[in-house]
Amino acid sequence: MRIKHFLKPVLLVVLILVFVLPNFQSSVRGEENLEEICQLEKLEESEKNLSIEEYQATLEECLEYYEKKSSQYEENIKETQQTGKTLQNEIYILKQKIAKLDTQIYQSNLMVKDLGFQILDSEVSVEKTSFKIEDSKEKLAAILRTVYEEQQKSLIEILLSEEELSNFFDNLVALEVLNNKNKELILQIKDLKSYLEEQKQSLEEEKSGVENLLTIQTLQKKEQQDTKKEQEYFLKLNETEYQKYLREKETAQKQVTEIRARIFELIGVPEAPTFGEAYEIAKYVETITGVRPALLLAVLTQESNIGKNVGQCYLKDPKTGSGVYISTGKTVNNVMKPMGLSGRKGDVDDFLKITKELGLDYKTTPVSCPILSVGGYGGAMGPAQFIPTTWVRYQGRLQTIIGKPADPWVIKDAFLAAALYLSDYGAKEQTYNSEWKAAMIYFSGTTNTRYRFYGDSVVSLAAKYQKDIEVIEAAK
Repeated sequence: MRIKHFLKPVLLVVLILVFVLPNFQSSVRGEENLEEICQLEKLEESEKNLSIEEYQATLEECLEYYEKKSSQYEENIKETQQTGKTLQNEIYILKQKIAKLDTQIYQSNLMVKDLGFQILDSEVSVEKTSFKIEDSKEKLAAILRTVYEEQQKSLIEILLSEEELSNFFDNLVALEVLNNKNKELILQIKDLKSYLEEQKQSLEEEKSGVENLLTIQTLQKKEQQDTKKEQEYFLKLNETEYQKYLREKETAQKQVTEIRARIFELIGVPEAPTFGEAYEIAKYVETITGVRPALLLAVLTQESNIGKNVGQCYLKDPKTGSGVYISTGKTVNNVMKPMGLSGRKGDVDDFLKITKELGLDYKTTPVSCPILSVGGYGGAMGPAQFIPTTWVRYQGRLQTIIGKPADPWVIKDAFLAAALYLSDYGAKEQTYNSEWKAAMIYFSGTTNTRYRFYGDSVVSLAAKYQKDIEVIEAAK
């Protein structure tokens, strides 16, 4: 009985050590050490000492940590906004926004690292599968040679060459086995080729994911710079000057004039329209597609903010998809996706078709450049940033509406194409969720939350544009 009484507390201690302590240690690590562990320098240091699996697990933990940190900054901003419009509050909100953007940029860095491991795995897998295919082909070739040599002999030759009749039948059985092995190898090669295509597709999607994340970083850094400039402006004001600024900002007529005259920057457009002109085009497009002008203008603004690679390349070699930088004439690969080795359609064929229909020289028609560090493709066209294969999907509908071949580099046509795309993916419902989803699909073809900065920024910008539009409409 005493032994049983003694064992109970011992068992309890063991259970605590096994089940409770790891969670406790994890909690302590989460609260005290993640700030230090998740610094980029520390992560790079730990990469040398950890296995790939351990390092990836650490990356995931850090991503979750920064996600919580980002959410906390957002909560701070919302709470402060509810306490009133004062200069002190305005400066605090901007500081929180900058801190949140710092965190989001850091998150993007970690996601790029995480995807880098996945790309490495996929590349190794592609290499192994390619080797298996070559090995199976060699085996098949050897069997086919043996079968061919045996089939060249006549039945009399085979009978005379064998000392015993049983050997003749053994040879026939062996040939049958070889024929069956042929079938197995052919099926195996077929399956391996199919699997290889899936792996290559996965690799392409992972590289595209890195490209999207680098694009997101460009947007984050742009917003960070703009927010810092805004903060610097308010730091120079006192409370009286700030309140005067707010009153002037609310003067309707002045607002209308400023909003209408504001330049609406668009990529790939030599003469950018004013906001008022862009709004009028977006209003016309709404009557056809049901997409709110504010959302359409927000998406096109976001596309214009993506960076200097846009509209800075020419395609020169349709066979390889290579081209040149417009500014330097330097050769660059992957300007556009050529016809795939497996027969999958590339973008070059459609680009040649589009430029020919419009009477343009494909060699001097600007498209986006690739991000070389990733290994993806460029080739996006005009303000709406459609790749040729996507534009061709909408060509028939566009021509039916406007009565002539649509031009991706003409503002009105680009606005209409972008709105049709957004409408197809639910934006015409005009709810927060439907517009966010449509914007995400416009950017990446998915609603993967790793790119949600794009969708969040679009709907936030759309809300600002909606206020501007309401001011314009109220003044009519």
